Amino acid sequence: MKAKQDFPSINERKAEGVNEQGDSYRVLVVDDSMFVTKQISQILTSEGFNVVATAANGIEGVDKYKELYPNIDLVTMDITMPKMDGVTALEKIIEFDKEARVVMISALGKQDLVKKSLLIGAKNYIVKPLDRKKVLERIVMSLKK
Repeated sequence: MKAKQDFPSINERKAEGVNEQGDSYRVLVVDDSMFVTKQISQILTSEGFNVVATAANGIEGVDKYKELYPNIDLVTMDITMPKMDGVTALEKIIEFDKEARVVMISALGKQDLVKKSLLIGAKNYIVKPLDRKKVLERIVMSLKK
C-alpha cells in the first residue's frame, strides 16, 4: 500500500496558522456567541492555528489575555458582548500590552465602533457573517503588522 509521501501534492503549501519556525500562532477567541466562537475556532484550527482559549465576554477576555501573556499571538474580539463590550476590553488589553494584536469582529452597521477600535489599536476587523477566506486573510495580515 502506498503512503501519503508516495504522492507528492501539486498544491503543497504551508498552513496560514504556522510561523516561520513551524510553530502554530496562538489565538484567544472572545465572543459571547458559542456559534461564532466555534465557527472562528474551526476556521483557524483548519489552517494550523492553535486556539489556546475562548472567553464569553470582555472581562473574561481581558483576564484570559493577562493569564496567557506573553504566550498569545492574536485575539479575535467581538464588539457587542455582555458585562464588558469588545471596545472596552480592547482598551484594557492595549493598556496592559501595547504590542497586542487584536482583530475586532462586528455585525454590519457598527462602523463607528470599528473605527474607534482601529484608533485605539486594533490591527484589523472582520464583519459578520463570517467568510472563511476573509477571516484568514484579515488575521494573517494582522500577524504581519
